[in-house]
Amino acid sequence: MDHNRITIEPGKRSGQPCIRGLRITVWDVLTWLGTGMSEEQIIADYPELEKDDFRAVFDYAARVGRRVAL
Repeated sequence: MDHNRITIEPGKRSGQPCIRGLRITVWDVLTWLGTGMSEEQIIADYPELEKDDFRAVFDYAARVGRRVAL
């Protein structure tokens, strides 16, 4: 897993995890997928994204989700 694909910069998108320094957050991508968009549709709308970015988003979300205390 390439952990450099997810970046966190305090002044960008309020410090949310972004993809490769872009202004597209992990949560943006997950929201689009959750509404039924395919990876291909998202890439068509945001061509700066790459196929490998989706694996990084899933990995990041899985790791963060494991840390949430119920």
